Amino acid sequence: MIYKLVDSYDPILKQPTQKFDFENPPIDPKELQDNLTETVIHLKGTGLAANQVGLPYRVAICGHWSKPEELITLFNPNIVDLSGDLYYAEEGCLSFPGLFVKVKRNMNIRVRYQLHDGTTDTSTLDGWAARIIQHEVDHLDGITYLDRANRIHRDQAMNQKKKMDRIRRRNERRSKIA
Repeated sequence: MIYKLVDSYDPILKQPTQKFDFENPPIDPKELQDNLTETVIHLKGTGLAANQVGLPYRVAICGHWSKPEELITLFNPNIVDLSGDLYYAEEGCLSFPGLFVKVKRNMNIRVRYQLHDGTTDTSTLDGWAARIIQHEVDHLDGITYLDRANRIHRDQAMNQKKKMDRIRRRNERRSKIA
């Protein structure tokens, strides 16, 4: 099943999620994993947190939509170590389509999480994979990338999005006339 994204103003995006309880699961974890996988592929994303689709559970999926075999679902993820240089890179978010903002993040992380069967694993990641996990764990903590961006980068991104939206609308009107 493909989940529908909540509106970017939905308060669930600003609330910390609750731990996924494997002893008394609110939803079948395998089914949740499959649905999040189907959703992130459908949306052509690189990550998706459960609260982005209205589910208040500490679960996220990470990886590139075009490589479904490499997508990983993290239940109850916790970043246990941040290291390496802090660096800026532009990030997008499925909850804020068309808005790309420079955000400073750590180059390296170590994350502990559970798989859909409840087993615990730890991974050390760097670069883009580390950035995606940091972005999704922020979502699970009720923090968006706009909260992480400095005001100048956020304002630049908003202005760029407005400009691109105007161009899109103008092009749509022109195509209707033609």
